[in-house]
Amino acid sequence: MPSPFTLGVEEEFQIVDPETWELRSHVTELLASSAPSLGDQIKPELHQSIVEVGTKICGDVRELEDEVCRIRRDLAESAERVGLRIAAAGTHPFSRWIDQVISPGERYETIVEEMQQLARSLLIFGLHIHVAVPDRTITIDLLNEARYFLPHLLALSTSSPFWQGRDTGLKSYRTTVFRRFPRSGIPEHFNSWSEYEEYLTLLVDLHCIDDGKKVWWDLRPHPVFGTLEFRICDVPTSPRVTVALAALAQAIIVKLYRLRKSNLGFRIYARALVEENKWRAARWGLDGQLIDFGRRKEMPMRDLALELLEFVDDVLDELGSRPAADYVRTILAEGTSADQQLQVYRRTGDLRAVVQWIVEETRAWERSA
Repeated sequence: MPSPFTLGVEEEFQIVDPETWELRSHVTELLASSAPSLGDQIKPELHQSIVEVGTKICGDVRELEDEVCRIRRDLAESAERVGLRIAAAGTHPFSRWIDQVISPGERYETIVEEMQQLARSLLIFGLHIHVAVPDRTITIDLLNEARYFLPHLLALSTSSPFWQGRDTGLKSYRTTVFRRFPRSGIPEHFNSWSEYEEYLTLLVDLHCIDDGKKVWWDLRPHPVFGTLEFRICDVPTSPRVTVALAALAQAIIVKLYRLRKSNLGFRIYARALVEENKWRAARWGLDGQLIDFGRRKEMPMRDLALELLEFVDDVLDELGSRPAADYVRTILAEGTSADQQLQVYRRTGDLRAVVQWIVEETRAWERSA
C-alpha cells in the first residue's frame, strides 16, 4: 500500500556560459530547448539566469530519485543544445547580482516594486522539499515540532561559501541573503491550524500579502499543495544529496506524525533557540557545533546528524528510503558541496575552476546510473 506521505522537490539551477563560467540571462533559450521533455515542470524565476524545475508527485523516494536524475539529465542536455550549462549551488561563486536581468511579467515587477534592492540582489538558489500530510488538522503540530531539525538539514545541504568573488567564511551565504526578506526564517509557533489561518487572513486583509505564497518561512504549509514545504536548504550540487535530504525530510515528518498519533509528541523549542542553531549551521556547516537544547550543551553537527538518522530509523524501511537516507553518512565523510568547493579553490586559486567543478558534479547521476 503506497504511503500517504508523498513527496516532491523543486530545484533552482544556475544558467552558465561554458567559456567564461559566468551566469547568463538566457532562460528564454533554455525554456524553449527544454519544453519538449520537461513541459510545465520547468519555469523561469525572478532573474533570467535562474531556472526552476520541479518533480511530479512521487509515491516514494525511489521514484523521486528517478525523477530528479531524469530532470537533471534532460535539463543539462537542453542547456547544451543552446550552448549553455546548468550548475547547482546556493550561490554563484563570482557573478554579480547587479549584472543580472530581471524576468519580465507582472509577478516579478510586483516583487521588485515591493522589495526593491532586496529582490534585485536575491541571486540565490534553493531546494524545496514537499512532504504531503494526510491529516490537515495535525499539520501545524508537525510544523511546530519539525522546526527543530531545520538547522540539521541546512548544515547537510550547504553549497554557497562564495559571494561575488569572495570567500565569505560561511558555508551557506545564501542563508544570510534570504534572511533580509520579510516573513522568512524559522516559523513562529502556532497553537492550532485556525490560529495559523487567522494570521494569514490578517496579513491579506491588511494588504501585507496577496496570499500564503508570500510567506517565505524555512518550513511552511504550502497554500495550494497540501504539503509541508521545507525551504531551508541550499540547492545541493549532487543529485544524490537532494534525494538524501528529501528522504530525511519525509522520514522526520512521518516519525513525528507517528509519535503524535501515539500521544507521545516531540518537544517544541522556541523560535529564537532554533535560530541560534540555524546561524551555526550556516556559518560552519558540518564542522560546527549545534546546541542540543535537551542536554543544554553543544554537540558536533556530525554527531547530531547520526542521532537524527537513529531517530528516524524505525520508519525508513517502511518508506523504502533507507539507502537514500544512509547517503547522509557519505556526506559526513566527504563533506558538503561547500566544503568541496572550498577544496577546489584552495587547490587552484581559481573561482572559474570551482564553477566548472559545480557543473560537472551537477551531472553526478552519470556516475550512479
